[in-house]
Amino acid sequence: MAKRSLYQRLRSTAQVRLALFAVGVLLIIVSPIVGVLPGPGFIILFPIGLMLCLQNSAWAKRIYVRFKRRHPRYAGWTDRVMRRTSAARRREREALAAAEGETLENRRDDN
Repeated sequence: MAKRSLYQRLRSTAQVRLALFAVGVLLIIVSPIVGVLPGPGFIILFPIGLMLCLQNSAWAKRIYVRFKRRHPRYAGWTDRVMRRTSAARRREREALAAAEGETLENRRDDN
C-alpha cells in the first residue's frame, strides 16, 4: 500500500481542514484586490482558493455541484482550470462516445 503524503495526513484532522478552508476563503477574497495589479494574480489565487475550499468543505462541494448543474458551460471551464481528474475522465468518455456514435452513424449510412 502506498504511503499517504504529508498533506493528506495533515488534512485528516478537523483543525487543519478548517484552517485550510479559511486560507481558501481568504485567497478567494483577496484575488479581486490583487487582480487590479499588473500580473496574473487573480488567475492564480482564485483557483487555488477554490481548490482549498472544495477539498476541505462538504458545504462548498454541494454548492459547487449545484453550480455545475445549473451552468454546465462554466463548470467545465472551472474543472479545466482546477485540473480535476474527474472532469478529464468525463471528457475522455464523452469523446469516446462521440467517436463511437460517429462510426455507428457511418455504418448505418453505408447500409
